[in-house]
Parts: sequence; C-alpha cells; structure tokens
Amino acid sequence: MAQGPRRVEPLRSCVVCRSLAAKQSLHRFVRSPAGRVSYDPTGKAPGRGAYLCERAACLEAASKRRRLQRALKAADTAEVDHAIEALRAVLAARPAARTVDGNNKDPDLVGASHVSEFEEVRTG
Repeated sequence: MAQGPRRVEPLRSCVVCRSLAAKQSLHRFVRSPAGRVSYDPTGKAPGRGAYLCERAACLEAASKRRRLQRALKAADTAEVDHAIEALRAVLAARPAARTVDGNNKDPDLVGASHVSEFEEVRTG
C-alpha cells in the first residue's frame, strides 16, 4: 500500500528566546494592515505576525525589552503591551498544573505554581 507524502509541520521561532517550535505551540501576535496590534489566537489574522512561546521569562522580556514591538514594526507601545496582557489572561485561565514529558512540572511555564512544588514532584 502506497503512503501519501508526509505533511511537514511549519516551524516558527519565539521573538525573545529564538527557540524553534511548531507553529501550533507558539502564540501569534499580529499587526493588521491598519496598524493595530493584537493577540491572534487563531493564527490566521491578516497582517505581519510574530510569535512568542509561553515561558514567563519570554512574556516579561517581550514587553520590557520591546522585542515584540520591534518584530511587528509597531509604533504604539501601549497596544503591544495590551496584546501581551491579553495572552497572559488566556494563559492564566488555563489549569495551573502543566506537565512536560508526562510527569515533571516546568516552573518556567506561566501556569506553573511554586518552585518548591516542582522539587517535590522531581524528588518524589
């Protein structure tokens, strides 16, 4: 039986840490043709796009160091900060316990709780 061609999953990089990841696992921000910056949960809005991973350090650096603003070539810093806050609200609404590799909690993820809890899971 002949198999069809394999589908190649598109890769994108986080504008802060530059790590490569599947497009589906990153969060897209877009500057529309009208110049408005927003969080794009669908990943299909028209305009110039930039991607962020959900590590807390990347979210913080995106607003402090203006990495997202530079990547989108946006002039309005308040709009970019508002879009980052929209992503933070979405991530905060997720369940707190996120796992990596099926069993370890990653304290860098936004939804993770305390580092001491991380150590308990790791040693337990």
